[in-house]
Amino acid sequence: MLKDITLGQFFPGDSLVHKLDPRTKLICVVLYIIALFSANGFLTYGIVFFVLALSVAVSRISVKSLVRGMKPVVVILVFTGLLNLLYTTGGTELVAIGFVHITTGGLKKAFLMIARILMLISGTFLLTYTTSPIALTDGMEQLMNPLKVIKVPVHDLAMMMSIALRFIPTLIEETDKIMSAQKARGADFETGSVIEKAKAMVPLMVPLFVSAFRRADELATAMECRCYHGGEGRTRLHQLHYTSRDYAVLALFAVLVLLIIVAGRRFDL
Repeated sequence: MLKDITLGQFFPGDSLVHKLDPRTKLICVVLYIIALFSANGFLTYGIVFFVLALSVAVSRISVKSLVRGMKPVVVILVFTGLLNLLYTTGGTELVAIGFVHITTGGLKKAFLMIARILMLISGTFLLTYTTSPIALTDGMEQLMNPLKVIKVPVHDLAMMMSIALRFIPTLIEETDKIMSAQKARGADFETGSVIEKAKAMVPLMVPLFVSAFRRADELATAMECRCYHGGEGRTRLHQLHYTSRDYAVLALFAVLVLLIIVAGRRFDL
């Protein structure tokens, strides 16, 4: 299960999505999320799904990688679907057994909520899959530059977010190694009650925290040895520049948001 978590991983490539400016991709993700949460029916969800499918196809990211990343959230999807199915009223009643009442409105709501979560995760995964941590840091810093006026440490915030994303796969790999070592010593993480499973996680969490703090200390030492003192006066090997394709993609996603808002008000299917 841990190996299925792919958030923070970067898959190098030369597709159109890989070549886009990181600022463009960050803005497009925000517009995509706005469009997704503005969708309120099958038609608008279909439009968002078409844009997502087109983006995945253009990025040349394997669909298997996206599907594998969904496995850890299966429990959340099932729980969300059941809540919306059982507690949403409206439409024709399909099942009425005791306190359980399932309606067509509940079915629609459950389906749309599950689809929203899946498309939200896929869209954000696509950002990290096609953008290197360095490019992501530079893009976030450039977009947050106006906050420097109110003395916000923009570079430090961007660096921390990027490092956090970068170390998610590393910590997952470290957790898997520790679990394998503990299982070889007779530890059992899968059987027993919830309380017993929680107690069994203690031998896992202690060495994981120790390893995480050790990696953080090593990273801080390495940055100090390279004379890193924050973003003040820092230069970049690769300067960010918008191109015609960036403006075209931004215009496409802006049109997507407007289309979803208009279609959602006129054709709520």
